[in-house]
Amino acid sequence: MNQDITKFRNIGISAHIDSGKTTLTERILFYTKRIHAIHDVKGKDGVGATMDSMELEKERGITIASAATFCEWLGHEINIIDTPGHVDFTIEVERSLRVLDGAVLVLCSVGGVQSQSITVDLQMKRYKVPCLAFINKCDRSGANPEKVIKQLKEKLGHNAVAIQIPIGLEADFEGIIDLLSMKAIYFDGKNGEIIRIEDIPGNLKELAGNKREELIDAASIFSDELTEAILEEKEIPEAMIIAALRTGTLSRKLTPVLMGSAYKNKGVQPLLDAVIKFLPCPYDTENTALDMDNNEEPVILEADISKPLVALAFKLEEGQYGQLTYIRVYQGLLAKGDNIYNVRTGKKVKVGRVVRMHASQMEEIESIPAGYIGALFGIDCASGDTFVSSGLSYTMTSMYVPKPVISLAIKPKDNKSEVNMSKALNRFTKEDPTFKTYTSDETGDTIISGMGELHLDVYLERMRREYNAQVVSGVPKVAYRETITRKAEFNYTHKKQTGGAGQYGRVAGYMEPVDEEFVFDNQVKGGAIPTQYIDACEKGFRNCLAKGPKLEYPVTGVKIVINDGASHAVDSSDMAFQAASRGAFLEAYSKAKPVIIEPIMKVVVETPTEFQGAVLGSLNQRRGIIFGTQDEVTSCVVEAQVPLAEMFGYSTVLRSTTQGKAQFTMEFATYKQAPQSVAEELVKKAAEEKKNSQKTV
Repeated sequence: MNQDITKFRNIGISAHIDSGKTTLTERILFYTKRIHAIHDVKGKDGVGATMDSMELEKERGITIASAATFCEWLGHEINIIDTPGHVDFTIEVERSLRVLDGAVLVLCSVGGVQSQSITVDLQMKRYKVPCLAFINKCDRSGANPEKVIKQLKEKLGHNAVAIQIPIGLEADFEGIIDLLSMKAIYFDGKNGEIIRIEDIPGNLKELAGNKREELIDAASIFSDELTEAILEEKEIPEAMIIAALRTGTLSRKLTPVLMGSAYKNKGVQPLLDAVIKFLPCPYDTENTALDMDNNEEPVILEADISKPLVALAFKLEEGQYGQLTYIRVYQGLLAKGDNIYNVRTGKKVKVGRVVRMHASQMEEIESIPAGYIGALFGIDCASGDTFVSSGLSYTMTSMYVPKPVISLAIKPKDNKSEVNMSKALNRFTKEDPTFKTYTSDETGDTIISGMGELHLDVYLERMRREYNAQVVSGVPKVAYRETITRKAEFNYTHKKQTGGAGQYGRVAGYMEPVDEEFVFDNQVKGGAIPTQYIDACEKGFRNCLAKGPKLEYPVTGVKIVINDGASHAVDSSDMAFQAASRGAFLEAYSKAKPVIIEPIMKVVVETPTEFQGAVLGSLNQRRGIIFGTQDEVTSCVVEAQVPLAEMFGYSTVLRSTTQGKAQFTMEFATYKQAPQSVAEELVKKAAEEKKNSQKTV
């Protein structure tokens, strides 16, 4: 392990679906001699990409779980995490970016900045991750890197600057011109491993000169030295431009853009050079933890092995030898045999085996120093836990975890499957914070919830394959909610006299709509309700949120204000005030005009232009609101908002209407009131279910 931390990079590769992330990672591993043969992502050669180690990933040709590996390039060590592109696995991207120092945003030279590129870019912004852009697939027909750079500026707000230009495009794509060294680079040999450097072809000299001026101009903002050299019209050394570009990249105020074709083995080695030149080492990034003993004051961590340990468990995996915990050490040193503390549980843990991962293979090591990523075996923890040395009580800020929007009832076919299913669910919920499971009180069914159909599909398939659990799934259920639309007052007295001490409590105030989930505002004056019972009132109101009186969906967007009440010296109690609050909630709720709200998804469909009409029609039929269409060269991108309830089975419909040529992505956008017809349908369904359950009883 390279102990010089400045020669270390933690990077992620993220992008829209099918932009070529995994292919690019495969090439990087080949050129850095981590693998000795290149495999195809779609698994046509029966092997599949190194980073897609799951059977399912090889079959579908998509990445489901982010995989970690490391390699060496020019004496530097690079830790790479290849992340999924599908929005259903968004938590995988989220948790990877949480622990990375830099990233490579891969864009398709034809598709450009697509819907998922925008989501990934937002995640990078959230964790302040500096990035390079790599425009892939320059050999495809319709390739247009200029257009992609323009989109980077306009759609993502990046100060994107090309540090390379292509030599030829589409079928004529031969190599690239490096604007820093002003040389042409060609990639020879069977797999592009032989780099040939030549002078710039005559027909591209003028263009290269102009582009270099643009590059120097953009970099000069970050270096006074460079500005002076330009003014004095001196020969500008390459190192000076690199230093200025690095400063701009680290502050996220500049994004260097590189080009190539991973599949055709062109442009990958210069990308590795750029990772080393422009992306941060662990010293260059500022990581903070929150001090739990001191009001969650932020503390800046240092990548220093002599300091006390602070490390974050960012991903869990069930391996053949037990639970594998991926860990990033921010400060201190994590060694075999150490005693460390889990801040969330307060438990002491002894470190057993320490390993480094290369996709699904591993290497035993002695310790993980600050700034590095490794993995531990046999440690019981959850995703997002912080580990520290004794005496510290720091926690790393947690990851942003989106709430599930779709659920499904599942039943095991037999007893053996039941045992296996519970094992599988136990593991999946621990590994993936966006995958939830619970047992329905009414039906006794096991319910699983997640981020989309594909998400749940993959987990059901993994249950069958990895756990041999035969499960039957019901119809997908949408996460409907109830909310109120107007202000309503309540004044409720709860009285009960049954011999001995009675119960008495009066609660008065009002409820009104609010943007947050639930707000409780205590405005009681003069002790009308004694202070010790205020918590009981809040608890009583909160308990009503789990099941709304209208259709038993969870209630959201309610503000409760209590401003009066009464108590009895003997008969008042926590129980009495909880009951009074429940009564008050029910009294006001019906007057507050409750409505059903449904999750609305942002849907982006990419389709060949000739099917545009059919796609628009298919979205309109699904109560979709079209927000815009953009015409690209041969394709068209349609953006819409569609209720989740209407999106089930859409992939099949889309395939059949577009001869399998269109694809779509879907992510949660907002909640909106469901139309009257939908609400009536839900009321009818609820009544039927009630009737059926009474029959079975």
